[in-house]
Amino acid sequence: MKWAFVGASNIASEWMVSAVRTVGDEVVAVVSGNAERAQDFARQHGLVQALSDQRALVDLEVDAVYISNTNDRHEVAVSQAAAMGCHVLCEKPLATDLAAARRMVAACQLAGVVMSTNHHLRHNSAHRQMRDVLRHQGLGRLVAARVSHSVFLPVQLQGWRIDNPTAGGGVVMDIAVHNADSLAFLLGEYPSEVMAMTSASGMGQGVEDNAMSLWRYPSGLTAFTHQGFNTPHASNRLELLGDQASLEARGVLNQAPGGELVWRRADGNLSLRLDHDNLYVRGLREMHKAIAGEPNDMASGEAGVKSLAVALAVLESAQTGQRVPVRYD
Repeated sequence: MKWAFVGASNIASEWMVSAVRTVGDEVVAVVSGNAERAQDFARQHGLVQALSDQRALVDLEVDAVYISNTNDRHEVAVSQAAAMGCHVLCEKPLATDLAAARRMVAACQLAGVVMSTNHHLRHNSAHRQMRDVLRHQGLGRLVAARVSHSVFLPVQLQGWRIDNPTAGGGVVMDIAVHNADSLAFLLGEYPSEVMAMTSASGMGQGVEDNAMSLWRYPSGLTAFTHQGFNTPHASNRLELLGDQASLEARGVLNQAPGGELVWRRADGNLSLRLDHDNLYVRGLREMHKAIAGEPNDMASGEAGVKSLAVALAVLESAQTGQRVPVRYD
């Protein structure tokens, strides 16, 4: 497939160009509202076309568009891509409000193209093995889940993420969506209500950089999640706790593969071997399956809508001090 990139972002540069090429596809153009940034990106990655208007892509006959501009600009980019008949891979969160995300999914459905959300974490080895253990009832009755996803946001990624709520800044929109998708991938359900508190611990300016919340699921399961931007020496952790055994994954909530996964059981602890497959490459391969009409683990556009709904409920709960239902519609 021939790809165009809308947004000359860090993630596009560091991960997605090589991922597209690894699966045998081609990146033919980059679009950025900053013409100089587009040209620099094209030179760095050997692209022929550097554009400042996405509508110019119509002459290039691209098959798919990867979108990684700021969150408030995703809807326009997705709508234009769908109108050109291109499959869409969009960064998370899909938008800054649920109605916009719904319109994006609808536009792709109407155009008959596949839409994927770039929730890369579901493609790591730990997530896949934890889901398999759950499916085979390897924990007994599942009691609770815990996600500790507090990191230090690298300087090159800070920018609008730490000071621009209009563009979708703040740690909840950036990381809580990942936690929602990770747990949905494992549990097969999304939370029905949340309770949350947020704070600005020094990095966030006008947005939260720390958030803790409790999520209740339709099955009755409860989950604790912590997401942060301002903890340079923290380790990330994902745990599933059952009445017969538990799973603890450390260092797996990252862009790169790696970490460790331990299955704690009555007969002793078992370390499960993790593969080192590139998460973004696996995500693209799952998207190829979806395009071919095959069963897949792709994070669809609908998955992006639901993870956004969870993040918005977390923000509402923190603002109101109340327990809040997650409104998916």
